[in-house]
Parts: sequence; structure tokens; C-alpha cells
Amino acid sequence: MKYVIRALVGIFFIFINIFYSVGQKSPIHEKYLNTYSKLAIQQEQKYNIPACIILAQAILETGGGTSYLAQQANNHFGIKCHTDWYGARAYKNAESPNECFRKYSSVADSYEDHSRFLTERPRYAGLFALKKNDYRGWATGLQTYGYATDKGYANKLIDIIERYELYTYYSKGTPSSSKTDDTSTFHQRDIYKTHDLIYVIAGTDDSLTQIADDLGFKAKKLAKYNDIPINFPLQQGDIIYLEKKKSKADKAYPYHVVKVGDSMHSIAQRYGIQLKSLYKLNKKKDEYVPVEDDVLKLR
Repeated sequence: MKYVIRALVGIFFIFINIFYSVGQKSPIHEKYLNTYSKLAIQQEQKYNIPACIILAQAILETGGGTSYLAQQANNHFGIKCHTDWYGARAYKNAESPNECFRKYSSVADSYEDHSRFLTERPRYAGLFALKKNDYRGWATGLQTYGYATDKGYANKLIDIIERYELYTYYSKGTPSSSKTDDTSTFHQRDIYKTHDLIYVIAGTDDSLTQIADDLGFKAKKLAKYNDIPINFPLQQGDIIYLEKKKSKADKAYPYHVVKVGDSMHSIAQRYGIQLKSLYKLNKKKDEYVPVEDDVLKLR
């Protein structure tokens, strides 16, 4: 009997490890995405704001549509009244008591106003110089340009986008896999070494599939080595390891101070550490999002 119990316990912990490794997802957030993703895609088509950023902001600001402002005022982006608002209003204790927030007749009106809020204010102009697939840059820019005072705002947006693979939502129709280069053209790849690990650097409009094809790897294996799904959107300059990462960083890197735009994944890639090891070293669960100035152990 004791052997059966041990086996069951072992299976349980294997399940838990798998569950955390793929990232926990909230049914509430998934329901929100199913309900409003097409609306976000329409806004991207109209205003060139990435649908993944729109959806991530909405989920973060409303807790997946469950917040008071979302329920009572159809306000899905936490936009306050400001001096140029002449519409309906809702009041809520926020950074100050009884603050004024915009109230809308529909969720669609909230999405439309959010798009106009970003496009019509000069302080956000720098965002539109970025590529639409650069969600990390958009998230960092929103925090830098003052959309929210939360020091972890950008990193939380990045976490939501990567956790729910929101980069697969874009304005060519409906949610779909990210664009990958399916051509058979061979690209010469320079191979580098850091942290005693070999790697290549992603180029413009690169993909994991293309890198795998060029180097004779299986895309699934590269995805596993780098803790990402095969359709993960690569940015120019991203490191892609060609072998299994380590369980801890080199002695020269005992810790990392979190910066705006960091994610647990980007930190793990920077130091050549397995993502699950980074969580374990810091006794953090999967839902943890690093916030600016947090100090993380690397070994």
C-alpha cells in the first residue's frame, strides 16, 4: 500500500511541476479574451495599437472584466475623467478618495475611447514608432510615458501577453498562430557562446521554425531549450539557446535587479538559466511577476 501512495504522490508532484511550467491561466481571463478579442482586433485595424496590448491592459485594469469600473461604468482601461471629459462619470476610491472615472454606455465605447486616448495625446507618440509586434516595447513605453503609476505595470502586461499567448491575436482577422517563415531558404547563422552555452541571435522577422530549419534542429527542441512555445514572436537580438540551459547562473552573477520591461523569461534567457530553476531559486510560484527594483537570486 505504501508503494501505491508513494507512486501517487510522485504523480501528483509531476503534475504540479508540469502545471507550473506551462503557466497558470485564469478561466475568467480566458472568458474575457473569448468575449472581447475581436473588439481589440478591430481597434488594432483602426488605430494601429497592438491587439495584444489592448487586451493585456483590459485584463490587468479590470481583473478580466470583474472590477467595479468594468461592471458599473463599462470602463475597461481605468481612464480617469481628466479636464477634457464631458460624458458620464463614475466615482471610486483609487490613488485618492472618490476619484472621477469615465463612464461609457458600452464596452465598445470604452475600447474606442482608449484608442483615441493613446493616439491623440502627444506623450504617447513614441509608442507608434514601434513595430506592432514589439509588445515588450509597447508595455515599457506605456509605463514610461505615465499611463499608470504601478512600478510593475509594464512587466505585468508582458506577463499577461506571454502567459495567454496574446501575440497570436492580430489584425489579419481572428486569433491565429504568429506568422512564421515557412520558406525553405537557408540562412547562414553565426553561433556564439555565453555562460558556457551556445546560442544564435534572432534577426528581423525571424522565427523559431526558421532557426531550427537553418541549423538542422527540431523546432520543438529549441522551444523546450528556451522555455517558449514554437509560435513565440522573436524580436531582433533575442538569444536562442541551442542546448539545455543551466539550473543556476555563473558565479559572477549572484543576483539580478529587476528593471522595467523585465519578465521572468527574459531574465532567465539573459543568464542562461532554466525558467523553472529561476522560480525555484527565488521560492516564487508561477503567478509571480517581477517588479522594478525587486532583487532575484540567480544561484
